[in-house]
Amino acid sequence: MKVLLAEYTTAHDPVLAHEGRAMLDVLSASFSRCGYEVIVPGSGDFGEEIERLAPSCDMGLVIAPDHLLSRYTIILEQHTHNIGCGFIPAALCANKVRTGKILRAHAIPVPAACTGGRCVVKPVSGCGSAGVRLSESGAGKDEFSQEFIGGENLSVSLVGNRVVGEVCEYYSGKPPLVLAVNRQKIEIGKTGEFRYLGGETPVHPAREEEIIGTATKAATVLGCQGYCGVDVVVADRIYVVDVNPRITTSIVGIAACMEEEIAEILIAASKGGGPDRVHLKGGVSFDTQGKVMKL
Repeated sequence: MKVLLAEYTTAHDPVLAHEGRAMLDVLSASFSRCGYEVIVPGSGDFGEEIERLAPSCDMGLVIAPDHLLSRYTIILEQHTHNIGCGFIPAALCANKVRTGKILRAHAIPVPAACTGGRCVVKPVSGCGSAGVRLSESGAGKDEFSQEFIGGENLSVSLVGNRVVGEVCEYYSGKPPLVLAVNRQKIEIGKTGEFRYLGGETPVHPAREEEIIGTATKAATVLGCQGYCGVDVVVADRIYVVDVNPRITTSIVGIAACMEEEIAEILIAASKGGGPDRVHLKGGVSFDTQGKVMKL
């Protein structure tokens, strides 16, 4: 059987290519161990490559920056079985302002809007820490401002079961599978820019149950399925600062600790199934280049 792993940045975004390659390598190795032939796009037009390759594959997954994810996922879904998030939730999560409004409406804490002073300025449609900065100058075009919340930066890696798409065939109502809570290493530069450097996994903070509950609720409210990373800041409350409906860099560390194969989990979840929990052994630190070190 064939699986298309359509990773965008490796050939089309030099700035993020190192993270994209690290994620692609982990996924490719897992699918290969599970007996799948892995197909990857060439360096041509990304959408055309998906359209060319997907019909001959049994399933596929798009790995791309948030603002591009929906555009290419809809192409994939027209030609093969998608084992990632559907294109509609992906489009929703790409709009960080709209995402925040929906989470707030469901009583999920998010940073408040910031109208003056020292604010966190973010692109409305961005990827990770790119373009995120501390500033007193206010937001520019296609940006928005939030209050800065000091606290512990964590993420929760989940795999949501089939919610939309081939819903009649695969919907099961099974709740998201929690893979791990991860500590994020985020550096704030002298001029205020945020930089994501990797992290540690798994971690077990004091409020772990509350953190997982908040992240799971956020992913469920937004209709996320497949691999999803929910970024939070732990302060007086558990604040959700970003929801990424896609493979994130944390998979590099999680896969090094997890006894189960991520390939099998993604396939099972895309059809409404999968395990109730995973088994993690030891702990690791990881960076954005794909380097993993045991702790």
